[in-house]
Amino acid sequence: MAWDSQRPVPWQRLIRDWLLYAAIMVVVLLFLRGGKVNLGTFLGLVASAPIFLVIGAVLAKFGYQRKTMKDLRSENEARQRAAKANGTAAGSGSSSANRAAPAPTRRTASGPNRPSNKQRRR
Repeated sequence: MAWDSQRPVPWQRLIRDWLLYAAIMVVVLLFLRGGKVNLGTFLGLVASAPIFLVIGAVLAKFGYQRKTMKDLRSENEARQRAAKANGTAAGSGSSSANRAAPAPTRRTASGPNRPSNKQRRR
């Protein structure tokens, strides 16, 4: 997609995502450093906020929008409803039980080149 300056930027979502990232990173850094974390580590984490927000805003202007869990759930439910309407199993795209066996080829052991059980003499 092309850049669209009229496209909105979901600032609240970007800030919430960065806060979640920062919280997870604080826990990871505390765990990895055994509770000894200096001020530079936290300043580096805080410095990542503007970078995260700018990259997220640019991606939003290009049209990228990450799907929410609600969107993913609704797509999954719609797919399951469509599968039930078609009479297929909900989890499988194509049922392998209904497929016929492929025709034998020269590289399979069921065609005319089937190896014999006899031992060859040399």
